[in-house]
Amino acid sequence: MLVESKPHQPAAFPGPAADRQTPGLRSFMRHWDTGTCVVTAAAGERRAGLVVNSFTSVSLEPALVSWCVDKASTSFDIWMETENFSVHLLDQTTAHHIPRFVQRGVDKFAGLELQTGTTGSPVLPDVRLRLDCRIWDRYEGGDHIIMVGAVDHIAQPDPARDV
Repeated sequence: MLVESKPHQPAAFPGPAADRQTPGLRSFMRHWDTGTCVVTAAAGERRAGLVVNSFTSVSLEPALVSWCVDKASTSFDIWMETENFSVHLLDQTTAHHIPRFVQRGVDKFAGLELQTGTTGSPVLPDVRLRLDCRIWDRYEGGDHIIMVGAVDHIAQPDPARDV
């Protein structure tokens, strides 16, 4: 059964009350431990990459994942044009990518020996856990866009081993 999405309905309280929650929500979320990943994409010859902690699985059948991109991102146009992305799960040995991919307005891929994933996205050479995805859909989410991808390829060294 398909569920039709409904247009956003304003909450019962006025907007300014919700706006007052922004600093509190930001402070609250700092206490939520999440995994960290780098998401990369290509649109033509242009590449984008950023650090994400909003990554989550959406569905197993079909295999769908999601993450969110800020509409103020300097590479927002690339995220809206791309038809692919790769999710690189970082661990202690690959956390060195974080400072590179949190920067704004620089070539985040400079000096990296990149490969290309199955969907055309740039692949970080030393990250062993990766999903290559094709855009399933994009959804409005306030000041972010929710990116949903269909998993095309799973790269993991030993799927039977718990991470």
